[in-house]
Amino acid sequence: MIRRKLGRLLVGFFIFQILWAFPSEAADLEVLKPRVPQDQIAEARSWENPFPSTPENIEKGKHIFHGKAFCVTCHGPDGKGLGDIPGLRGKLPRNFTDKTWQAARTDGELFWILQNGSQGTAMASFIPLVLTEEEAWYVILYVRSFGNGVESRKE
Repeated sequence: MIRRKLGRLLVGFFIFQILWAFPSEAADLEVLKPRVPQDQIAEARSWENPFPSTPENIEKGKHIFHGKAFCVTCHGPDGKGLGDIPGLRGKLPRNFTDKTWQAARTDGELFWILQNGSQGTAMASFIPLVLTEEEAWYVILYVRSFGNGVESRKE
């Protein structure tokens, strides 16, 4: 019994040390849950960004993110998401600098969210009412740039 308690204490201590030492690396498990419904996720993951991740294309995405798509309003100019938005209900805007989240989501999943919104959050559908499909892919390139070089994940 003492050995079991000691083991739990040590595990808790090590988890604390990891979270303390790498706070930005410790993603919330809720963040890692897919927003695409299970019956549609395989299809969404098969969609690939038709545009290469070049500085010019990322700049196009940045222009749209900060302008026409008004993504900056909720996700902030640094992509970290704003935590204090008057009237916001539900989950906070996604922090695009979270490398664990970046690695977990495919470009196709991000496109699906731009097209359909994210149920249970304030993220609405943007395609085709606000963005064209082409513009959405550019925005995704810019969103990926917040991950400091994390390339699009393909399955």
